[in-house]
Amino acid sequence: MKTLDSYSFAGKRALVRVDFNVPLNDKFEITDDTRMQATLPTIRKILDDGGACVLMSHLGRPKDGPTEKYSLKHLVGPLSLMLGVPVQFADDCIGQSAIDLAANLPEGGVLLLENLRFYKQEEKGDAEFAQKLSKLGDVWVNDAFGTAHRAHASTAVIGQFFERAANRDRICGYVMQAEIDNAQRLMDNAERPFTAIMGGAKISDKILIIERLLDKVDNLIIGGGMTYTFTKALGGQIGKSLLEADKQELALELLQKAKAKGVNIIMPSDNVCADAFSNDANRQIVATGHIADDWQGLDIGPETVKTFSEIIAQSKTVLWNGPMGVFEFPNFATGTNAIAAAVVKATEENGAFSLIGGGDSASAVNNAGYGDRVSYVSTGGGALLEYMEGKILPGVAALA
Repeated sequence: MKTLDSYSFAGKRALVRVDFNVPLNDKFEITDDTRMQATLPTIRKILDDGGACVLMSHLGRPKDGPTEKYSLKHLVGPLSLMLGVPVQFADDCIGQSAIDLAANLPEGGVLLLENLRFYKQEEKGDAEFAQKLSKLGDVWVNDAFGTAHRAHASTAVIGQFFERAANRDRICGYVMQAEIDNAQRLMDNAERPFTAIMGGAKISDKILIIERLLDKVDNLIIGGGMTYTFTKALGGQIGKSLLEADKQELALELLQKAKAKGVNIIMPSDNVCADAFSNDANRQIVATGHIADDWQGLDIGPETVKTFSEIIAQSKTVLWNGPMGVFEFPNFATGTNAIAAAVVKATEENGAFSLIGGGDSASAVNNAGYGDRVSYVSTGGGALLEYMEGKILPGVAALA
């Protein structure tokens, strides 16, 4: 695939698929601009070359067409400040306003299109919709790794309307390239010991990646809500903790596979429990497997933090995907924050390569101010997991 550094955008109007799916508060203010910041180098490269940018993205999950809550117009001001240039806005991604503004976009100009998902054709991968979008640029740049696992119109289908023979190139953006390069380094060239930290709510979300990692890692740390399914399967008491009752047999199978492959599986030895699902609930620390009937585990305990941190400190490669508890509640974020600190320490003091696997893990690391102190923070989430599972991502394949 062609990369940004191998291409000159002089005199070109680049149609760039970015991932500006950022969280907004009730005042339509951005609460985490990580994804926008990540794609700035791609935009600046195009502008510095003497090109122009037409940016397209989705925001949220609008169900009934145009919705104020999900309008990308709320991003125009912040994006203009980030880039240091005034950003124009088209109130429709394929309408006449988009066509006219794109046609008259000057060198160094930036145009942001309205939310792609205001059209159901986007998620359906509609070819006619993709073709209309394609007419807004001379060259297509895909920098939205976070949606690369979806065969949507703007992320994959559109590629067929950019033929290199017609001097309409398909280019891999910096975010896309970095995600692929870092994932490949992790899965194919990991320095040992290699430790994977899997957290989050459900085993079902992580089955395939865990199974693939069993052939790669030395240590597999399991935390978060999924641990209670393992604990229950092993005969422990979990009270009202999160449970995937139908995945208990699978949990035991994963443990057996790990043992057969010589992988060291480390699970919590103690939990921080609450008598209600609330930040203000009463708390107590109990040994794993001994949670009372009316209590629920919401974080890993101090003994577990110590054990997990010691293993991370000895690692030369660390993958972290999924929080250790309900980190949205400050009183139950201690475990997640401690693991973030341990990963930073391994990176800075032990020279470990650390990859934070998107989603809640990325939020936790960035919220703790550690984003620039680990090797790489993925913006991908689900896309990263599918890539690591060995799946072909439509958005990556479309760049070939």
